[in-house]
Amino acid sequence: MRTIKISLWGLLALLTVLWLAAEPSVFQWAGYFTLRGSMVQYSGVIAMGCMSVAMILALRPRWPEKWFGGLDKMYRLHKWLGIAALVVAVIHWFWAQGTKWAVGWGWLVRPQRGPRPVPESPIAQLFMDLRGSAEGIGEWAFYAAVLLIALALLKRFPYWLFYKTHRLLAVTYLVLVFHAVVLTKLDYWTAPVGWVMAPLLAGGTWAAIVVLLRRVAADRRVPGRIAAIHYYPGVRVLEAAIEVPRGWPRHKAGQFAFATSNAAEGAHPYTIASAWNDTDRRITFVVKELGDHTQRLRETLQVGQAVTVEGPYGCFTFDDSCPSQIWVGGGIGVTPFIARMKFLAASPERPPQTIHFFHTTHDYDEGAIAKLTADAAAAGVRLHVLVDARDGRLDGERIRAAVPEWRDASVWFCGPAGFGQALRHDFATQGMPVDRRFHQELFAMR
Repeated sequence: MRTIKISLWGLLALLTVLWLAAEPSVFQWAGYFTLRGSMVQYSGVIAMGCMSVAMILALRPRWPEKWFGGLDKMYRLHKWLGIAALVVAVIHWFWAQGTKWAVGWGWLVRPQRGPRPVPESPIAQLFMDLRGSAEGIGEWAFYAAVLLIALALLKRFPYWLFYKTHRLLAVTYLVLVFHAVVLTKLDYWTAPVGWVMAPLLAGGTWAAIVVLLRRVAADRRVPGRIAAIHYYPGVRVLEAAIEVPRGWPRHKAGQFAFATSNAAEGAHPYTIASAWNDTDRRITFVVKELGDHTQRLRETLQVGQAVTVEGPYGCFTFDDSCPSQIWVGGGIGVTPFIARMKFLAASPERPPQTIHFFHTTHDYDEGAIAKLTADAAAAGVRLHVLVDARDGRLDGERIRAAVPEWRDASVWFCGPAGFGQALRHDFATQGMPVDRRFHQELFAMR
């Protein structure tokens, strides 16, 4: 989370400083309308900067994954950049339209303007000629972007509709790029703020085109076939094994992938619940019935069905040198730990670590727990299963009581976000350096 905050606020601070360098007169009061012009420019720079970085992150680039700590963190930044762009775009719209309303209602008097200066170059003349069109279509693109971003933030909005409508943001972004290029002060493009904004807009434009062509991560997609399906009714979980005979670049335990079984529904992210084996070449996904899509999988998936798998992604890979690890899997958050246990069981040389695995669950299925217990025994992992109705809630105090060496351990958490944040805060208050030793999967892609 710290990297996400640094990246978001760092981008806002960078664009602000560069804009102030290009517009130092903003600190000198020259009347409301002069201030309004400056604020329209500033809010436009911030909104388009945030939208551009969000568009680039939508391509799921590999190179920043280590810096952010995984694609899940990059998607969280993508979300917050979208929210920031929405808020600042509303402010931008209010500075532009609110002033016009105030003049129309007689609250403000627009100063008399003389004739516009004659453009000094053909480019300036072109931008002046396009100004009216850029303002008009930019306003409608703003309304569309507000609606689409708001829908993306609604958890109750069906995923298949989100998948279709969210892609339309690429169209609105391209319109807003035209709006921004035409209406941004020409002097900015020869200043440092323009040197930063130009590649951001170019990168965002390229990303929007890739999204519209449905080529996001196309080089990381491999064909697969469902080889086996098993359903655990007690926990409402479906386990699907997918054969990927060629192209899969291996994966580390704890990583995830996007799987597409229905083109209309789009790709869904699932944590991989199996270790890689070159002789078997299968990937196992364990999916809990939580939403409209996952509740239908039991009826729609069939053995032999073709699927597409994209990945692998993520840095939740258990890589550290601590003498002990504490794993906490809440509900379906058990999946990365299943993969790790299978990896440890198959490894001739295991890391010299003591591992305590706390699996807390509301639902209970005897078959699923028996399989988990067998995996833990084969991997040499100390398993603690807590059923909410029987054992009560898991908290930091119970973990520390069961793991006396917790001060020298790292914590790996996958489960409900609120539960993870509560545990992180609890361990932080007890002196654990959580920025280095508390690892949490932010498995929410919208």
